[in-house]
Amino acid sequence: MLTHPTLDQLRSLGLHGMARAFNDLTANAEADTLGHGDWLALLLDREATHRQDKRLGSRLLHARLRHHAVPEDIDYRAARGLDRAVLKGLIEGDWIEAHDNLVITGPTGVGKSWLACALGHKACRDNRSVLYVRAPKLFDDLALAHGDGSFPRRLKRLGAVDLLILDDWGLEPLTAQARHDLLEILEDRYGRRSTLVTSQVPVADWHGLIGHATYADAILDRLVHNAHRIELSGESLRRTKPKPQA
Repeated sequence: MLTHPTLDQLRSLGLHGMARAFNDLTANAEADTLGHGDWLALLLDREATHRQDKRLGSRLLHARLRHHAVPEDIDYRAARGLDRAVLKGLIEGDWIEAHDNLVITGPTGVGKSWLACALGHKACRDNRSVLYVRAPKLFDDLALAHGDGSFPRRLKRLGAVDLLILDDWGLEPLTAQARHDLLEILEDRYGRRSTLVTSQVPVADWHGLIGHATYADAILDRLVHNAHRIELSGESLRRTKPKPQA
């Protein structure tokens, strides 16, 4: 068999996973015992895996997740009110398919952002588009976008992803422009995409943070009424254990 021409042809066709598998098989003496069907199955399996890994890498790069977090590493032992059954259901992702939202609240350090990124990673693995943004930076960037004319393009991008993670919401009251921008984002996504929000502030206090009754009603109606909720509590997980006395 002419190995090199076959490899060149596979690569020219963009079948890089099959090319690597073909190279591995020809270098393995045990491959001679495989039938043609087995060879083809192995080549196709490697190509499918290669393409899946490539798609995942692209989605994670686009998502810009703050933490390298995966559902398999979630710590259920820490006393922070995390319900394993509820989180298991959220990891499965049906809420994203249904275009529901998710709100994760709790004091600083209990793992809100980490959990959000773990769910975002799983969404990427499920071939969904994800974008992570911190709320304070998002509103600053949008303020600049109004000035340079790029706001419509930014709004379109924010509205297009299957899961938008809005982290650290509510650190400070919204300005008039930020209120308007947030409503535009949520209106564009409502019923079509899912939004995940993390906040140190309880949902009951969000109306006051928005700072305008009409805007607050509209924003909360689009964000909270169809939202699943995780309310965390307990001590900060960032606290280090005291060092033993010498």
